[in-house]
Amino acid sequence: MENKWTLEKVAFNTIGYLLITSFAALCIIPFLLILSGSLTDEKSILRDGYTLIPSTFSVSSYEFIFKQPAQILKSYGITIIVTLVGTIVGLFLTAMTAYVLQRKDFRFRNAFAFYFFFTTLFSGGLVPWYVLIVTYLDLKNSLLAIIMPMLLNVFYIIIMRSFMSSTIPDAISESAKIDGAGDFRIFVSIILPLSKPALATIGLFIALNYWNDWYHALLFIETRDLYPLQYFLYNILNSISFANSAAAQAGVAVVAMPKESFKLAMTVVATGPIILLYPFVQKYFVKGITVGAVKG
Repeated sequence: MENKWTLEKVAFNTIGYLLITSFAALCIIPFLLILSGSLTDEKSILRDGYTLIPSTFSVSSYEFIFKQPAQILKSYGITIIVTLVGTIVGLFLTAMTAYVLQRKDFRFRNAFAFYFFFTTLFSGGLVPWYVLIVTYLDLKNSLLAIIMPMLLNVFYIIIMRSFMSSTIPDAISESAKIDGAGDFRIFVSIILPLSKPALATIGLFIALNYWNDWYHALLFIETRDLYPLQYFLYNILNSISFANSAAAQAGVAVVAMPKESFKLAMTVVATGPIILLYPFVQKYFVKGITVGAVKG
């Protein structure tokens, strides 16, 4: 019986590992296609499509991207600054708001929770929002115009509140109060350290939102020196499309710019740092994906 159980366990583990490995390979293939396509000649992509191995090796797309190295490094710097500042401040405000909303001794917590949730259903619209940022706050051509709109996300507040209420006992805060600690001291010294899994998970989501954002730069940034990476690459792609379209309409025989391979090279350049960052927060991310789960 013991041998039979051992054989069944080995067979179960073998099948499980094979299925997980196959699923992991399926997840990796798109990344390999992107990397391979970014290193493939434009004509080969148009003729043969995308392949796992470049049929005609070419780095013309990367040469086109780094044609202005000073500008792209500056855009990288702007994106890094915006991502770091926005993530740290946004994460702190999200955690602090969630902590207040989960406090049972806060009389108006349900009213404030409804107020936050109501904003997810209705908004003032794009025009009033644009007027608020540009006219009343006077943030046009300022990095604050990129950072402020995404500082708070109601969905992240709800997740953080659920995590705190389900995993951090009220007795901890009560005992700290008995020892003379204030609310802010309790939040910083006790609640934040105990919320690392949720902080890492939500922090990753906030960082991704800031890193991938180009829309707010499109609305509020006109100074080229303040272009974030995504918006800078977006402008280059538009320039390529416009140049190829203008040349085709004019009937001018020019060498087409690498539009398709450029899209893939742009993806590699934009997502590379995030992929390198993910392993450092993976441990907390795995814990955080069960935030708010019902315990049995």
